[in-house]
Amino acid sequence: MQFGLPCLLASSAPLREANFARRGPEDAEFRHNNEIRLWRAQSRHPSAQRIASANMTHLPILYSFRRCPYAMRARMAVAVSGLQVELREIVLRDKPPEMLEASPKGTVPVLVLPDGSVLEESLDIMRWALVQRDPMDWLAHDDQNLVLATDGPFKQALDRYKYPHRYDLTDGTAHRDAAMTHLGDLNDRLAASPYLGGAQPAFTDIAIFPFVRQFAATDDIWFAALPLPALQSWLSSLVGSDLFAIVMARYPQWKAGDAPVHFP
Repeated sequence: MQFGLPCLLASSAPLREANFARRGPEDAEFRHNNEIRLWRAQSRHPSAQRIASANMTHLPILYSFRRCPYAMRARMAVAVSGLQVELREIVLRDKPPEMLEASPKGTVPVLVLPDGSVLEESLDIMRWALVQRDPMDWLAHDDQNLVLATDGPFKQALDRYKYPHRYDLTDGTAHRDAAMTHLGDLNDRLAASPYLGGAQPAFTDIAIFPFVRQFAATDDIWFAALPLPALQSWLSSLVGSDLFAIVMARYPQWKAGDAPVHFP
């Protein structure tokens, strides 16, 4: 499937102001509030001035790890927006000091803007990109409650299912079964349309998708046999998309002094 591919290649594609205006004042207020919230988050960072002096590329710097679901959804939003960043692929056991200087909590993704301000949360990075350019109208469907349910209870169950030894569990079967409630809800929603956003993927789909993919990959044969046809079709479409292929390209581990890697 090739949704959004022209937008991935046309980094100068303008934001569709006509569609934005048509959606009315509620969406205008939503975007305005997002911009204010992101600005406040950026300006609070204590290392902003120091980091700005170290960023000589004049492009935003995105620290990422290819297989991290949080980093996946951030890369997907950046890619579909057409905004260009410098991508720095990290290895979690060997985090670069430049990333830890920008974000001491040491998780990815991290976006360092040219003025030194920092975004440390994947959803904030997604909205940062899409508030500027949203050529596929992703922000028209941003179900924050559904995203929070995925990031919260579902992700907790997923982690205990996939990595039971980390939580002193014999196995993760009980947590796998607990996660099924959320997957059943997604399947019911998708029975009415191919994507949570309607006929095309939108913000909600992309924010949730990497975690459903991770759940399915834990035991793909078992997952394929579940009576969740709408969810399985949705997942297959997103995994097979050109967008996902672009954001899952492999890059070498970044080291200080390497030539910049521009993304997308």
